[in-house]
Amino acid sequence: MLIRKVKPEDLNDFIEAYIKAYQELEDYKYNTRKEIKNYFKWLYKRDKEGFIVAEEEGKIVGFAASDANWENREGEKVLEIHEIFVLPEFRKKGIGANLLNEVLKYGIQRKRKLAELWVGKTNYRAIKFYKKFGL
Repeated sequence: MLIRKVKPEDLNDFIEAYIKAYQELEDYKYNTRKEIKNYFKWLYKRDKEGFIVAEEEGKIVGFAASDANWENREGEKVLEIHEIFVLPEFRKKGIGANLLNEVLKYGIQRKRKLAELWVGKTNYRAIKFYKKFGL
């Protein structure tokens, strides 16, 4: 598996992967290609260094977007984890864990003492995933 920084040319792969990864999460997803495109651009603009992609044999299989420029409600700079998703057919292979580890390493490099994230209350798969890592 290769993990690398996202490039602007990854936009279409991001859109396709996002649509597949969020199929069962109606309450938590952007619904149009235009919304997803704008989301990609927003993530990239927020912190392109913290926006990464996982590839298996040249195929993009997952993305993670973190943001070391984020300020929480207390005004503290934190690593905000905006997004981690893996294509359904590549789940349960450690890809999400590798993406999470990479964004957490990035937070340490940026001297962030705290990582934060938001997960929808009925997104049970994500809740289980993050709890496994103590988040």
